[in-house]
Amino acid sequence: MIIFLYGSDQVWNPNFGRLKDVDLLKIAKPEQRVAFSASFGIEKLPKQEEEKLKRELQNFKANSVREERGKKLIEELVQRKDVEVLVDPTMLLTAEQWSGLAKKPENIKADKYILTYFLGEISEKRKKEIERIAKENHCQIIDILDKNAPIYQTGPSEFLYLEKNAFLICTDSFHSSVFAILFHKPFVVFDREDSNIKMNSRLDTLLEKFDLQDAWYQDRITENQLKVDKQKIDRRLEEERNRTKEFIGKVLS
Repeated sequence: MIIFLYGSDQVWNPNFGRLKDVDLLKIAKPEQRVAFSASFGIEKLPKQEEEKLKRELQNFKANSVREERGKKLIEELVQRKDVEVLVDPTMLLTAEQWSGLAKKPENIKADKYILTYFLGEISEKRKKEIERIAKENHCQIIDILDKNAPIYQTGPSEFLYLEKNAFLICTDSFHSSVFAILFHKPFVVFDREDSNIKMNSRLDTLLEKFDLQDAWYQDRITENQLKVDKQKIDRRLEEERNRTKEFIGKVLS
């Protein structure tokens, strides 16, 4: 029998126009539908979407999500107690496998740098704090989303290189945080100051899974945030990869 796996990054976020028939696998029979590390990316569902989700999620053979809040949303809607919280599929590959795709950007000249990757706005106060850390540690600052910089014309392979070789990563991005963990890089996570919709559930769950809640920015970047416990991260990665393998094994059996 064919199984349809559907996931992961914000595939059920109604603010992005999702939750259409294709997002709920209506093309497949109920016994073929599996949500694989699916993400809502929001804390609360709009009322008008609840009935559709309640109806369709009951027809999934198995549900797994990427954040604890997503698990609670499904449990509240469908009364299912078999929803699992799995890591993002990007974490199923090793750092070595991702490194094989990394490519040094042609325009990078810094040997030691802090990588900043902000999808939302960043205040002057936070910029000055990053500049302080850069000055104290003799680093340049590379803003990967600065449209006026030559580095802006890079692609996914260059992004991997920049993440892997950074002295520190400052970000509000889920996947930037994922690769910081995979590459054993110090990183600081900032909440988005310019968003009216709370979207931290994915990052909350990610940091909790790896016992990295101290990575959240709290007015100041600390010395402790510049350290990495590689052994602890690798233990958690192995545990989470095994959980995912068990889930896939169950849905395919």
